[in-house]
Amino acid sequence: MVPFVKLKNFWYVLYPMENGNFIHLCQPDEGKSCGACCGLYNYAVSTRESLRERLRNRTELFRRTVCSMMDIQAFSEKIRQSENGARLYDVIYCCEYLGFLDVEEKRVGCLLHPLQNSGQDLRDVSFYGRELCEGHFCPSYHYISREEQQALLHILDDWYLYGLCVTDIDLVKEYFRLISEKVYEMPSPDSFRIPALKEASLRFFSFKISWPYRSEAANRFGKYYFDGSQYMIHHIDYEALNVEPSRFKKIFLSLSSDFKDAAQVREAETLIQNAIDEFVLHYNEIKDSR
Repeated sequence: MVPFVKLKNFWYVLYPMENGNFIHLCQPDEGKSCGACCGLYNYAVSTRESLRERLRNRTELFRRTVCSMMDIQAFSEKIRQSENGARLYDVIYCCEYLGFLDVEEKRVGCLLHPLQNSGQDLRDVSFYGRELCEGHFCPSYHYISREEQQALLHILDDWYLYGLCVTDIDLVKEYFRLISEKVYEMPSPDSFRIPALKEASLRFFSFKISWPYRSEAANRFGKYYFDGSQYMIHHIDYEALNVEPSRFKKIFLSLSSDFKDAAQVREAETLIQNAIDEFVLHYNEIKDSR
């Protein structure tokens, strides 16, 4: 049974990290969640600060003005009028009912969900509707292994970085492949609870935010670039840079890389390699001490 609590007349679900063999990546625990499928990162301006302010304003307005189905249309119109709705990719809808589910603003999610409204399900008024929202599971559920999912949940603790990483299959798979090759095994998920290993892994995944070679193009997101209703996969022209394709090419694309010359490619490779080596060093030290 999924536990939940009531705060200020709103219900807050506390999903367990694991429920049998199923890990709920959307709402894994009380410390983080993902709203990517609701268009959270599809706004033209999607910095942590801008999204936090957007979600905070929505949540406050919803809690203050929505008491029944009759109030939702007015809420939707108010949000559309007050927010900048510019998007990266026109075809991906940005749902206005995405907000914060907890007073600490650690988890994003659906403000129309029955666990937010004393059991009343209001999702039929949303763009995608109740059935699609309830039954949709992103590709990460299928392509990221159970062990990788568990490890990621131990590493990442905040909603903004978690949503960016859990939906980036290439970034996740490549990281765990690279460290596993170096230590000759896939580290157990519980090993990422160890502070030194957690911090080393977190530094790698934080490149999703702090990567120094990120493209400044407004239509880039990870390995994709957008042109209205079309999206394409970006390719780094290594030949033009007079350098061989990098062994980290999938990671570079996930980080929206844009290199000016071969020297920047080498510098970027050093950053990734150092992040891998840091984990391997700590892992082997811990393993040898046992």
